[in-house]
Amino acid sequence: MKTSESNFNQIKFGFCFERFIKFSFLSLVLFSLVGCATKTANIDMHNDQGQAVMGLDYRDFKKAAGEAVSSMLQSGAVNKRGGGRYILAISRVVNDTMQRIDTRQLIKKIRIQLLESGKVVVTTAVGGNGPEDQLAMQARQLRESDEFNQKTVAKKGQMIAPDLSLSGRIIQRVVTIDSSTQQSEYYFQLTLTDINTGLAFWEGETVIGKRGSSNSVAW
Repeated sequence: MKTSESNFNQIKFGFCFERFIKFSFLSLVLFSLVGCATKTANIDMHNDQGQAVMGLDYRDFKKAAGEAVSSMLQSGAVNKRGGGRYILAISRVVNDTMQRIDTRQLIKKIRIQLLESGKVVVTTAVGGNGPEDQLAMQARQLRESDEFNQKTVAKKGQMIAPDLSLSGRIIQRVVTIDSSTQQSEYYFQLTLTDINTGLAFWEGETVIGKRGSSNSVAW
């Protein structure tokens, strides 16, 4: 009986020791993974020296918007005769890339810079994808409500129609350099149209190129 009990204790000890070793090993591996993980850090959005990516990032949108506005201002296309400011409507900006892009990220930057130039005001009442601010039109339905002081309701004929329309397209072209290298080219093409005549007052294009590993995914 003592021999059997001794053997049982040895087996039990060996099993527990084996589990302890496995647990210690797993803990060491997890600790190593945590220690090697990339630490989170804030980005200096005005001077980001981080590594470039194959897809589009905020730096690319900032560059494209800045170049577009600079070109518009230098061309004189937004200099209104007799002074004052043009009313600009935003038409469609088509995303023709492999990435899921919200083109408003580009357009908003352009709008802000044009507004700050003092030469353009953007209407949110009409646009290529419908009114940006639907409340501007919905508020006019209050004319039929007895619950509102009609003197405070927007009057007819107060909205101002746009003079200019901004439209565009973002195009991506992928070129294989060799078996291990690919190149992605992004074309930001924009057009400023005189709505009254249908003539393009200004057109601009910014090209951004990226070259990297063929294993990188550009979307």
